[in-house]
Amino acid sequence: MIYNERDLRPEAVKMLAEAVMAAARTAPKAKGRDLVEIAMVTGEDIERLSQTMLEMSAESGMKFLIRDAGNILHAQAVIIIGTREPAAVCGLNCGYCGYATCEAKPECTPCVMNGVDVGIAIGSACSKIADFRLDSRVLFSAGWAAKRLGIIADADMLFAIPLSVSSKNPFFDRKSPEKK
Repeated sequence: MIYNERDLRPEAVKMLAEAVMAAARTAPKAKGRDLVEIAMVTGEDIERLSQTMLEMSAESGMKFLIRDAGNILHAQAVIIIGTREPAAVCGLNCGYCGYATCEAKPECTPCVMNGVDVGIAIGSACSKIADFRLDSRVLFSAGWAAKRLGIIADADMLFAIPLSVSSKNPFFDRKSPEKK
């Protein structure tokens, strides 16, 4: 049997994305509390994510959403990483949130450590992505749309990482090249 690499890309990216998700899961967390949530979007759900980004651009006037909506259509998978309970206190009384103690922090103010945990998980994911030489880019915009869609229920501070295998990284120059 002969396999053409182009035909294997979607399944290869999905398999590698699973390993990337595992790397994000095992990233260190503040005080060992695991509030990080991770999901993968593929196929028609990427198109739905892109469409939501276009709608958000029309509502907000933010044109970068149009560019990024086109970019993610080149992905074979999109990883979403965020935190549930973003305001849940870590109990360090570090003051990074702007309040002297965790008790003084208003409930609606996010605990900085939860955002740091998301950032560290993204860093671990990106390190694994680099190991696999996958095309990628961390996108706030697609994470914002994923939040609106409820892709990860009860999660906040979402970021998206589109993944692709192509001859040129479609997320690098931030243009919307024709879909391959």
